[in-house]
Amino acid sequence: MTGYEFAVSGPCPPPPERAAEVRQLFAEEVRSERPDLAVLCLLVGAAADGALDDAGIDAAQMELDRLAGQVPYRPGGPAAWASALRRLLGERFEFRGSPGDYQRLESSLLHAVLRRRRGLPILLSLVWMEVARRAGAPVYGVALPGHFVVGFGPAEEQVLADPFDGGRVLSGGDAELLVAGATGGALEPSMLVPAAPLEVVSRVLNNIRAWAAARPERSDVALWAVELALVLPSHAARLRYERAQLLVQRGDFLTGAAELDAYAEVVAAVDEPAADRVRGQAHSARAMLN
Repeated sequence: MTGYEFAVSGPCPPPPERAAEVRQLFAEEVRSERPDLAVLCLLVGAAADGALDDAGIDAAQMELDRLAGQVPYRPGGPAAWASALRRLLGERFEFRGSPGDYQRLESSLLHAVLRRRRGLPILLSLVWMEVARRAGAPVYGVALPGHFVVGFGPAEEQVLADPFDGGRVLSGGDAELLVAGATGGALEPSMLVPAAPLEVVSRVLNNIRAWAAARPERSDVALWAVELALVLPSHAARLRYERAQLLVQRGDFLTGAAELDAYAEVVAAVDEPAADRVRGQAHSARAMLN
């Protein structure tokens, strides 16, 4: 893994040609029969960080392989797998999270999480999942509201672990408290099903968009995150509006205005007054050229 450190505001994105190549590779992987979660998240990292080239992506994959090679051979049932991963990743290699990690873009980038051993719950869970999967564990992600964790074993034997807390094994009461803290509601069985790879990637991109939304000076990050999210087969139509606004914000008034007009046509089918407001925004964007 590389030893470089990011600037305070986060990594610098790649030049346009590399950015376009990364988007194309991301789109191809999304459309594949079995999208590879690690590959997709490393490509998200390449969209964020111009220093992450193909060799760096390969190095990150090799680091996951190296960690998996240190997992005990078939330790037993789901609880034994969870304990083995906690001892290896949480205790020996000290992968975990802290409140400060929410303020760092690199906490959402897999290659940086592997280097720093710090990250958001979903990225730390991704490390657990990829290492455990390579070692043969029955592992998957569990997208609890507000806090991503990992699951081991079938539903009737499911064991949950929280990589953000060093891989602590969760009791039923622990999971209920996590959900109650995030939503105020109760834990539902539907919340415990394995998360699909593209669902995980969507949540990663949502986290990045939220990070950028709080930092208007990083509209570059918001734009590439929206553009990757638009590649996913299931995405909100409003992402097109968000992209148009970002283009205008970044001075690409004509392209942004055209995107706003296109979005207005979609909205007009269900809400004509809202479509008129969007058309007005498109008009204002074009007026900025005068």
